[in-house]
Amino acid sequence: MINGKQVNENDECYTPKYIFDALECEFDLDVASPVDRTHCNVPANYFISEGSLDKDWHGFVWMNPPYSGRNGKSKWLDKMYSHGNGIALFPDSTSSDWWQIAAKQADCILFLKDRIKFVYKDGTIGKQPANGSCLFAYGEEAIIALVKAEINGIGIILKR
Repeated sequence: MINGKQVNENDECYTPKYIFDALECEFDLDVASPVDRTHCNVPANYFISEGSLDKDWHGFVWMNPPYSGRNGKSKWLDKMYSHGNGIALFPDSTSSDWWQIAAKQADCILFLKDRIKFVYKDGTIGKQPANGSCLFAYGEEAIIALVKAEINGIGIILKR
């Protein structure tokens, strides 16, 4: 979520609609949702806005959590791996320890071909971030969505 801004300046950045259009799926739960979803495009039935790591997750999950915070990414990815059914959006920081662990645990990875210009909470579009992004798939439903996204031209899949 921090793409395009200084770390800790703003963790309220939302995934643009074209990502969800390319995935061609609906989620049961968005586990890192803002309270005000006016500019949030996640096609989900339920939303968790606070305390997600301490709550039970259900069904097919979308996860674009806060990127800031020391070792914050690992906690979110560990929870998604344990849940085993969803898609997680993260920076493609392939040389980071947390990324290496997540890549081994994920069933499939899609590297987005363009850097995501995230949507800010006021509805404005962010600037080009310094790094690219990837989607980690956990479970069969997530793999199918990433295959659709690749067919729809937003990236390339790496399978293990």
